Amino acid sequence: MSRAGMYTSVAALLGALAWLVGPGCGISPTINTGAGGGSGTDTGGGGTTTGGGGTTTGGGGTTTGGGGTVTGRGGGGAGGNGQGGAAAGAGGATSGGGGSTASCTQPPPPSDLIGWASQPGMGLNGPTTGGGTATPIMVSTAGALATAIMGTAPALVYVTGTINGNFNIGSNKSLVGLCGATVHGHVDVSRSSNVIVRNLKIIGYGVGDCSLDPSYDPAVGCSSGNDAVTIQNGAHHVWFDHCDISDGTDGNLDTTSGSDFVTISWTKFHYTPRTDPVGNDSTGPSGHRFSNLIGSADNVPGDVGHLNITWHHDWWADNVNQRMPRSRYGKIHMLNNLFTAVGDSYCTNAGLMASLLVEANVYSGVRAPLQPTTTGDMLAPTTGPGANLFMNTTGTTVANGMGWTPPYPYTPDPTAALAATIMAQCGPQ
Repeated sequence: MSRAGMYTSVAALLGALAWLVGPGCGISPTINTGAGGGSGTDTGGGGTTTGGGGTTTGGGGTTTGGGGTVTGRGGGGAGGNGQGGAAAGAGGATSGGGGSTASCTQPPPPSDLIGWASQPGMGLNGPTTGGGTATPIMVSTAGALATAIMGTAPALVYVTGTINGNFNIGSNKSLVGLCGATVHGHVDVSRSSNVIVRNLKIIGYGVGDCSLDPSYDPAVGCSSGNDAVTIQNGAHHVWFDHCDISDGTDGNLDTTSGSDFVTISWTKFHYTPRTDPVGNDSTGPSGHRFSNLIGSADNVPGDVGHLNITWHHDWWADNVNQRMPRSRYGKIHMLNNLFTAVGDSYCTNAGLMASLLVEANVYSGVRAPLQPTTTGDMLAPTTGPGANLFMNTTGTTVANGMGWTPPYPYTPDPTAALAATIMAQCGPQ
């Protein structure tokens, strides 16, 4: 066999092996707290490397050659390998989110933990660690998932496939999706602490029609149904990272009733188009596509001093109408997020006794980016590294409140390339 023929055969073999493995989980972006920023890359598209192996396409790099074709979720390092691809050729350049390529049995590494979930409080002396180093448990059915996440014993739970139902996550748990894992229904974090959910797609019951929710009451409307995710009843030290959350009948991810020390990072929120035509709480054409509520009502004594949440590198996308988020009471940090929910009513709200620090976010094509109120406080810097970027927006873009000083270290990413970075790296990897 000639040398050229040998290279072609090796590339084809590697391509076949990668096809058998299936679509792997890719690069997980990391957030750097030192000088220079927080998302691991300022270019969302990745780089291109040309070599002699197969073809690998991923979020972190592209390698092109003359052999077979392999599609994976991640690239390697500079001029590096994709999942199942051959060696990199000369002259390539790769940019991505950091981390390493993962398989369908091993998830990508998490982002660095930044924000309120990294801080001690409410009896927890350290940062949120979830199930820690517990031996992973693989689940693919509703019964197995419900059993694995109950109680308070530390557990690291890997989810595969699509699982339907309502699930309550107990304390000291890490729930991690592999290879596009999906929970369709409702996820509840109630009275639990030290919980991590990452790399998981969570779809609520209200996909295009609120009446699909088993809890739906037509006398009330969409608000009678379940959130896709609820953090409630004093739950604390909760971290959602690299998730995709959509179509909650009531909300996508709501935090209420004295919950605290929460970080939501690299997570996408969106809806399928729907209306809310009937019921005494009907919202009509807006379809109650109200994504994120912090505090369920005014004058709730148990919320005072709680509901502290950090949102960073999150994306409010298609068909979200409002509540990005709608806030009460807590100290809320909006850092390096992206808002592209065209046709919205409003984006970021500071309600009763809430104090919002809104830094280095990108608002693109939306209405009412900022909604400060007379009962809440909001500071949105207009200069320096915390200045927000408003592109083709209408409505309020200025909020000169007092703000607050976060107790944790962080460095805002520049906004110039932030939208591309978030679009490429947000959600499960």
